Amino acid sequence: MIPYTTEAVKLLMEGAKALAKVEGDGIRMDVSYLDRTIKETGQKIQGMEAQLKKSEIAKEWKKTFGAKMNFGSSTQLGKLLFEVLKYRSSDFTASGRYKTDEAALRSVDIPFVRDYLEIKKLQKIQTTYLQGIQREIVGGYLHPFFNLHTTRTFRSSSDSPNFQNLPVRNPELGRMVRSAFIPRPNGHLVEMDYSGIEVCIAACYHKDPRMIEYISDPTKDLHRDMAMECFALPKSEMNNPVDEEDKKRIKRIRYCGKNMFVFPQFYGDWYKDCAVSLWQAAEQLQLKLRDGTPMRKHLATKGIKSLSDFEEHLRKVENFFWNKRFPTYTKWKKDWLRAYQKNGYLITKTGFVCQGQMRRNEIINYPVQGSAFHCLLQSLIWFVRHDLKKRKMQAKIVGQIHDSIVADVPHEEMAEFVPMAKEIMTERLPERWKWINIPLTIEIEASPINGSWAEKKGIKE
Repeated sequence: MIPYTTEAVKLLMEGAKALAKVEGDGIRMDVSYLDRTIKETGQKIQGMEAQLKKSEIAKEWKKTFGAKMNFGSSTQLGKLLFEVLKYRSSDFTASGRYKTDEAALRSVDIPFVRDYLEIKKLQKIQTTYLQGIQREIVGGYLHPFFNLHTTRTFRSSSDSPNFQNLPVRNPELGRMVRSAFIPRPNGHLVEMDYSGIEVCIAACYHKDPRMIEYISDPTKDLHRDMAMECFALPKSEMNNPVDEEDKKRIKRIRYCGKNMFVFPQFYGDWYKDCAVSLWQAAEQLQLKLRDGTPMRKHLATKGIKSLSDFEEHLRKVENFFWNKRFPTYTKWKKDWLRAYQKNGYLITKTGFVCQGQMRRNEIINYPVQGSAFHCLLQSLIWFVRHDLKKRKMQAKIVGQIHDSIVADVPHEEMAEFVPMAKEIMTERLPERWKWINIPLTIEIEASPINGSWAEKKGIKE
C-alpha cells in the first residue's frame, strides 16, 4: 500500500512524529525483578533438565542416538517418540517429518513430554523475552522502535525489542514478562484497547446490516452464537452461568468460536482448517457441557463421531454463515475482488492504495487491517501531539500494540485521562471520518498505583 491522498500522507508524517515521541519517552522497567526472574528461570530450567535426563525415556534417547544425542533436537525427539517408542503422530511437516510443535506433542500425553514442553516454554521466556528485553534497557527504561514502513498493510511494527510480540495467550508467561513493566513513580500503566476494531472497520466497507446489528447491539454476541453452532449446543449451555467455574467453561467455548472459526473465516480460512482446530481444542482445552459431559461425547450424540463427521458439520455451518447469516458481506467480498481484478488496485477508506500482486485473502483483508490501524494511529496522534500538550498533563503514551495504546499516567491525572481517552477514541474519530458507520468502543485497564502491567484490571469511566 502507498499513501494516495494528501490526508493519507499527513497521517503517516504525523504518525511518525508521534511514535518518535513515544520511543523517546520510553517505558519504565523493574530491572531488579527482571534480573532476579532471569536467574530464577535459568535455575529452574537446569533443575528440570537434570530430572528429565534421569527418566527412562531420556535413557532410551541416549541409547538410540549415542554420542549424537541432542536434547534440544526436535527431529531426534520426533523419531524417538513416533518411531522408537511407537506413539501415534498427529501430523507431519510438508517434507514428511514428524511434527514436534507444541500442538503435536500435546497429543502424546505422558509426563516426559509435558515436562519437556515446560522446559521449552521456560527457555523461550528466558531468552527471547526476558533477556531480549534486558539487553535493550537504558537507564531503567525501554525504548522500543515503532515503524510505519515495514508492513504491506501499513500497520505498525516494532523492534529492539518487539513490543508487539510479548506473550499474552499463555497467562503464566504473560504475567512473567509484563511484571517487568512498571509506571513512573506514583503512576499507573493504562492500556486502551479498541474492542474488535477490525470487525468494526470491515463493517464500514461491506455494510452488512446483520453484522452491524451484532456490533451495535450489546445483547448480541457473534462469537457465542458461532461457538454454539460449531459445537451443536443449545443456548442453555452458553447462558446464565451458575458459578465462576461455569463462567470459565462458557468463556473457553466462546474463545474457540471466536478464534477458531469467526476470525479465521473473516481472514479467508475454510471449514476444514477450522474443523481441525476446533476438534483438537475440544480435547486439549477439556471443553465440556454444564453437566460435565465431554464435548466430543456430546458431539457423538449428534451423530458427529469423527473428524471427518465434524468437517462435514463445519461445512454446513460455514455455508450458512456466509450465505444466510451475512449475504451482504459475501457479496461485498466478491465485488471487492472483481474491482481489484479489473483495475489492479484498491483505495482504502483512509486514502491508501493497495496494489501489486496479492492473494484473494490479502485483497479482502489488507484494506481492513490498514484502515483499522489508522484509526488507532490517528487517536495516538491526538494524544501525543495535541491533547496531552494542550492540557499540560504529565501522562505519556509509552507503547502501542496493534489495537491498543499503552499510557503511563500519574495517579492525580487518572480522573481526567480516562474520559479524555474515551472521547478521543470513540467520539472524535467518527466525527473526523464520516465513513465510520458503527459505534467504536474501547476497553480500558489500569495497573494499581505503582503496580506492574501484569496487574492491570478493567476500570470504568
